[in-house]
Amino acid sequence: MKVERLAIPDVILVTPARFGDKRGFFSETWNQARFEAAGIRGPFIQDNHSLSEKRGTLRGLHCQIAPSIQGKLVRVLKGSIWDVAVDARRASPTFGQHVAATLSADNWSQLWVPGGFLHGFVTLEPDTEVQYKVTGGYYDTKAERGVIWNDPDLALPWPVDPSEVQLSDKDTKLPRLKDCDPWY
Repeated sequence: MKVERLAIPDVILVTPARFGDKRGFFSETWNQARFEAAGIRGPFIQDNHSLSEKRGTLRGLHCQIAPSIQGKLVRVLKGSIWDVAVDARRASPTFGQHVAATLSADNWSQLWVPGGFLHGFVTLEPDTEVQYKVTGGYYDTKAERGVIWNDPDLALPWPVDPSEVQLSDKDTKLPRLKDCDPWY
C-alpha cells in the first residue's frame, strides 16, 4: 500500500496494492491495522455509493458539524473524479486552502478526508461510480453544511468547464465560506 500525505498533511492519498492474473485482480481496499498505521482511523460506520451518469456532475462542497462530524475514505469503482478537500477549521493555518487528487478505477487511489474539511468531487467521465466509507456520525440533515462550489475566495481549479457542471438544486444555493459561521 502506497501512502502519500498531501500539502495539507491531514488529507492522505492511499493506493492499495492490486494483484492481478489472467482472471482479473484482487485488492485489499481496507485493512484496519494498515490504515491506522497510515493515520486513518475508524471506526467506519456507514458506506455510501453514488452513480453520476454525466461528466461534469459535481457533488459538494459538503461537511457535517458536531455532533455528527464525518471523515470520508473515498474511492472510485468505475470512471474517474477530481476529488477535493477544503480545510474548514477556522483555527487551522491552512483554513480555506485545498488539496485535490484525481481518483479513478484505473489508478485505484483513495482519498482520506478527515472531519473538519469540506469535501466535493466532479466526474471526469460519464457513468462514474464512487464509494466512500464514513467515520464519526451518521448522515444528519441538522448537521449538514456546505459551501458553493465556485466560491471565488476558494478559487478551486475545477477541471471541467463551468458550462458542463451538473448540480443538485440544494448545491446551487450554498453560501460562500466567508459567510458561514465557524463550524470547527
